[in-house]
Amino acid sequence: MNLRDTRINLAAVSIILVCIGIVMIYSTSAIYALENQGDSAYYLKRHLLYVLIGMFCAFFVMKADYHYFRKIAKPLLLVSFFLLILLFVPGIARQVGGARRWFRLGSFSFQPSELAKFAMVIYAADFFSRKKDVVTSFLRGFLPVLLVMGSMCLLIIVQPDLGTVLAIVSICFLMFFVAGVKLAHILSFVLGSLPLLYILIFSVPYRRKRILAFLDPWSDPQGTGFQIIQSLVAVGSGGFSGLGLGHGRQKLLYLPAAYTDFIFSIIGEELGFIGTSSIIMLLIYFLLQAAKISLKAKDSFGQLLSLGLISCLIIEAVVNMGVAISILPTKGLPFPFISYGGTSLVFNMIYVGLILNVGRAK
Repeated sequence: MNLRDTRINLAAVSIILVCIGIVMIYSTSAIYALENQGDSAYYLKRHLLYVLIGMFCAFFVMKADYHYFRKIAKPLLLVSFFLLILLFVPGIARQVGGARRWFRLGSFSFQPSELAKFAMVIYAADFFSRKKDVVTSFLRGFLPVLLVMGSMCLLIIVQPDLGTVLAIVSICFLMFFVAGVKLAHILSFVLGSLPLLYILIFSVPYRRKRILAFLDPWSDPQGTGFQIIQSLVAVGSGGFSGLGLGHGRQKLLYLPAAYTDFIFSIIGEELGFIGTSSIIMLLIYFLLQAAKISLKAKDSFGQLLSLGLISCLIIEAVVNMGVAISILPTKGLPFPFISYGGTSLVFNMIYVGLILNVGRAK
């Protein structure tokens, strides 16, 4: 199979996932939207608008020379840092549940951490493709990117948003490994970070409660364990073939965030094992097609860039599914292409556009 066929297959599976998302967002949000917004299609309409914006952005980045992003790697990184800092200026950021993660743009929101994640991948890909001769050096090949990543994660963790921080760190360390950074440097940092991770989790009450709820949700079934239990009920009640599209019960104001963080649970309830396994197979097919493009990229920048973007999508999907079936603690990461979430959806589609771009280069 040539790269043209691979690109067509990747584009097709991405479109299928987006279409599944459109159907499931209406199914999961209609009752909630009618109850709170007076319009059952409220979230569907907004999601469709984000799909159109994402398609436009994906088409734009797909047609441009992907090497152009090397030129804007540092400016994009600086813009990301500026926006992350701007979140803490009183009166500018939108605060929800004590977290400052969004800018309000009319009736829409923008999440700077999504741009920061994108900028970090481009910067790391550019840095390692230029510094091949010193990539094994701790001071010249590992530390510079580590400091940039650490600074970015610090600004995101104080929002607070530990889930996005862990995603960025995971993505960067995959890129470190593929770029040729010494495994000893990577392992040393990972081991040295474990005490800090412990402090970040157990020194903050709501994070500590999440971990305890993950370990034993039935210890507080009406409190911290409620969301996990309702998610498991949704997945378990679906059985093999599900209750039928639109016939799920947990979305009827039982399962919080049913159309965002826990949409996979409703897929399990309404479409059963058939539906969830189909989603997983589509993701595996997506990964295989995208990996072919990354492996056949004509230069190291294209290879590392596509690897980082693939990692962004697959890691978030795995975490989202893991949370839904309670094998991972609640993290608040949306399901790529399928969950409702404007900024994340737009960037998901940009990632696909850039991966296709890498595969188009001759």
